Amino acid sequence: MKMKFLGEAFFALMLSTAVASAQQASDTVAPEKATDIATAKRIESKSFMVAAANPLATEAGRDVIARGGNAIDAMVAVQAMLGLVEPQSSGLGGGAFLVYYDAKSGKLTTFDGRETAPMEATPKLFLDDKGQPLKFMDGVVGGRSVGTPGTVRLLEEAHKRYGKAEWASLLKPAATLATEGFKVSPRLASLIASEGDRLKKYTEPRSYFFDTSGAALRAGVPLKNPAYAETLAALSKGGADAFYKGRIAEAIVKTVREAADNPGVLSLADLSNYRVVEREPVCFAYRALDVCGMGPPSSGGIAIGQMLGLVENFDLKALGPKNVDSWRIIGDAQRLAFADRERYVADTDFLPLPIKGLLDKTYLGERAKLLDGDKALTNDAVKAGEPEWDHALLFGRDAAIELPSTSHFVIVDKDGNVVSMTTTIESGFGSRLMTNGFLLNNELTDFSFKTHDGGLPIANRVEPGKRPRSSMAPTIVMKNGKPLLAIGSPGGSQIIGYVAQALIAYIDWGMPVEAIVSQPHLINRFGTYDIEAGTSAEGLAGPLKALGYEVKPGEMNSGLHAIEITAEGLIGSADPRREGVAAGE
Repeated sequence: MKMKFLGEAFFALMLSTAVASAQQASDTVAPEKATDIATAKRIESKSFMVAAANPLATEAGRDVIARGGNAIDAMVAVQAMLGLVEPQSSGLGGGAFLVYYDAKSGKLTTFDGRETAPMEATPKLFLDDKGQPLKFMDGVVGGRSVGTPGTVRLLEEAHKRYGKAEWASLLKPAATLATEGFKVSPRLASLIASEGDRLKKYTEPRSYFFDTSGAALRAGVPLKNPAYAETLAALSKGGADAFYKGRIAEAIVKTVREAADNPGVLSLADLSNYRVVEREPVCFAYRALDVCGMGPPSSGGIAIGQMLGLVENFDLKALGPKNVDSWRIIGDAQRLAFADRERYVADTDFLPLPIKGLLDKTYLGERAKLLDGDKALTNDAVKAGEPEWDHALLFGRDAAIELPSTSHFVIVDKDGNVVSMTTTIESGFGSRLMTNGFLLNNELTDFSFKTHDGGLPIANRVEPGKRPRSSMAPTIVMKNGKPLLAIGSPGGSQIIGYVAQALIAYIDWGMPVEAIVSQPHLINRFGTYDIEAGTSAEGLAGPLKALGYEVKPGEMNSGLHAIEITAEGLIGSADPRREGVAAGE
């Protein structure tokens, strides 16, 4: 079979590197540094496709399906490999959301593998001795921010339900590469160098990511991770229980609770009691299609549904992507969605949430009237709405910061099963704590540091056992009950804008897959219009300012991966801002 690759040169480099090594033995915080922007390539396949953030991860998933495995099997292999070669973004020490379409049953479902707050955590977790919120990075680095990881349990749960290949075989490629070595990618090397002393604070990451002189590892340097290989070997034999109980669990707890200067409260009971939750997808009808994503504790599905529900009251197709009025409508729609997000969205296992009310067409139609003008909405005009619901609870506004170190991948197998999964350890390199060859998340900083706002409790405050709010938005677009497009992105709270704008480009403007993942970004969450520097988006800076917006050019670090399912086959593409590739048969 002939393989078609996106970013062939880098893919070839990574694969040849692996062979050579084997032969030799937050919401407002800047995202991970982006790689240089290039034009995305269109990849076509008649049978199956994988698109992930690193060539080695894509290849691992592709090989699983080529050998007879399915999309869920490939998901396990891809995540195991990402935890090795892209450790700063996701891994065994983090959490994930999965949106899955099962072709046999025709069922669309989601799996919530979000981290949970330890049972010893309290709403005051991120308050200092005077009752004031900690500085954000003071909360991130160390054990205080570590939540109970969910990724491993999600992988096993989904595989037990839908996988068909042997579990151990899916972990073997990553274990082998961890033992024999791989070469550090340019992106990973750049991020290590940019971390400075934060990544050197604790012994294990310091010894792994820096050489004996203390210099950051350079691109192309061979790197082995025998501890990660041992962890995968334990999971191969004992399944997820080998992670949540016993030696590995004890090491995780010890690392968290003994973290110098900033210990956490994670316990063995937190790990052993962790459960993945299967939830109904959040779906919203848009232009004769159904856009389906993740519900709470993710805000992604609701916020994207709200954005689409607001802009569908306008003829974006006629306006087009170069018209500043399109971006006035889209930008202010996102601001309104974020106002509702900050007021209402949190873990629904802990408090009621008016999901139906927030996505109600009548409610959104009334909200859309705010967009009828020809100028930017003033900040005073952008307030949370009052959707219909059965509870009289009032919540304060949450201003939690959400960092964007995350990864997204999409898979379609030979039988038509579809995986759209977003996976994370939150900040780049998470809590900067490492054990057993993997980094631990800092997911608890996705909670609000404040407990109240204006005398009202904040919905997304810390509570024991609670899952922090997320913006992750793994998405599957359905047409007549069948999957049409699988898409998602990393990027912190900018994920919502990245995915929503890609969907608008695909549905309203008729852009092909390779264009929607590489189009210039314009994001407006809180009033300031972030536009992607060095792209044609800068041409809209003047017109946007004339409408009353503050405009801020800067780096926009999405990592969109998408696969379109057509009658003729599959079309996929990977965001050129990162190192991702798409590969098919």
